[in-house]
Amino acid sequence: MSYSRTRSTARRVTSAALAAVLALGGAGCAPAGPAAPGSDPTGEAGTGGAVSQLGQLTVAQAGPMKGYSRESFPHWRDAGKNCDVRDTVLQRDGEDIKLSGCNVVGGRWSSVYDKKILTDPADVDIDHMVPLANAWRSGADEWSDAERGDFANDLTRPQLLAVSAGSNRAKGDRGPEEWQPPNRDYWCTYAQSWVAVKYHWKLTVTAAEKTELDEMLGTC
Repeated sequence: MSYSRTRSTARRVTSAALAAVLALGGAGCAPAGPAAPGSDPTGEAGTGGAVSQLGQLTVAQAGPMKGYSRESFPHWRDAGKNCDVRDTVLQRDGEDIKLSGCNVVGGRWSSVYDKKILTDPADVDIDHMVPLANAWRSGADEWSDAERGDFANDLTRPQLLAVSAGSNRAKGDRGPEEWQPPNRDYWCTYAQSWVAVKYHWKLTVTAAEKTELDEMLGTC
């Protein structure tokens, strides 16, 4: 796999993500992760940047699932007393948030995958933009559990998103060559986010995945 074991400690944190973490008293929960040279880990590079990053991704066949376990990607990390990264994302992505301590117990969420409006946090899933199993098949099998934990809790890249439970489970661990959000208006952002995550974490893409991402970027 192409994942480099040389890591930089430099991080770029978006103001929105940092504010959400600080709001929960959990600034220390934002996982470290190295930005590749010239990368824009927050996904702010725009369509041109995403096309450039996509062209730099290594194309390879998906690896085997042998040895895979969700427990190899420890999540959700603590983000304050009785709170975790899930609470952080729920608060960041929602409106009219109601808290018990720092636990999110109410609010309103608009699921960008299917345009559903959700008012019960129990109906909201936190989606990994690049699913854990997909990451395993594209290079994460060679990482340590600590590195996989950084990936699974990555609040800096566009990797974690509050969406409807139904759309998250329909997506499963499939890549964009097999599943796209029912909301076509989100395809541009979805492709940009997917590319930004894979580029930062130096994960590979399959030929079919790259083709579909290129087509989705064409909707921007």
